[in-house]
Amino acid sequence: MQIGMIGLGRMGMNMARRLLRGGHEVVVYNRTPEKVKQMVAEGAVGSGSLTEFAGKISTPGIVLLMLPAGNIVDDHLAELGRLLPEGGIVIDGGNSYYKDDVARAEMLQKKGIAFLDAGVSGGIWGLESGYCIMVGGAEAGFKRIEPLLQTLTQPEGYLYCGPTGAGHFVKMVHNGIEYAMMEAYGEGFNIMKQSSFGPGLELDKIAHLWNRGSVVKSWLLELLETAFAHDPQFSGLEPVVQDSGEGRWTVQQALETGVPAPVIAQAVFQRFESQGQGAFSHKVLAALRHEFGGHRVITPKP
Repeated sequence: MQIGMIGLGRMGMNMARRLLRGGHEVVVYNRTPEKVKQMVAEGAVGSGSLTEFAGKISTPGIVLLMLPAGNIVDDHLAELGRLLPEGGIVIDGGNSYYKDDVARAEMLQKKGIAFLDAGVSGGIWGLESGYCIMVGGAEAGFKRIEPLLQTLTQPEGYLYCGPTGAGHFVKMVHNGIEYAMMEAYGEGFNIMKQSSFGPGLELDKIAHLWNRGSVVKSWLLELLETAFAHDPQFSGLEPVVQDSGEGRWTVQQALETGVPAPVIAQAVFQRFESQGQGAFSHKVLAALRHEFGGHRVITPKP
């Protein structure tokens, strides 16, 4: 089966590789030509422009976008709507906001092109282990791309979630839960490290232990075990955690529907704080404690 792939980042390139291994023809395009050349060397069909890319897609074609959320997706969809013939399917496999999907689907529908939104989980490990994919859009389109999904995922690793937006919506909540789980692990290991037992605790061995039958065992904890093995003190890392958007969208959804989600919300706020957004509030607290109680204030070193 043929598929066109746009976006050869960490996820996109490995997905293209897995599809090639599964016997599919993969036509690739990326704004960085070096990545296209790399995939051509591995068996893909390369393209130097979107126009050339569209000319190599069979009719009716299937195109998968693995691009960062935002305007770049809209720009590519507008071009594909102009270049692709009717009857094709375009899949947005990035972490787009689900509310953006409806307008995008309507725009392509006017061109006779179907739109599917697909939330993809699996990270850099998906190449070997298979991805987990959540799909929204017309069910007929979903059925057309099933052979591709079967190649990309592990057994029972994909699901038709519902109409347009449902796939990205489920992936959004998935990532909100991920934020909270990561925060819980971070807090728990920090409590152990800062305790009187801390100097004698081998955190890598504790992570390994908890991955052997514990109720807190998870793939995230397995990844943490691997990270500890590389550098038990994480000495080469800055304590900054980026916010990619899905966590805050999950909290926005909770607010809109009046659903309590305090743990996920706090996990999002902790990411903001790690980026220095909470530093001044800490100064306010220190100043207030000094004013009302004469508590010692620590001044920065010159």
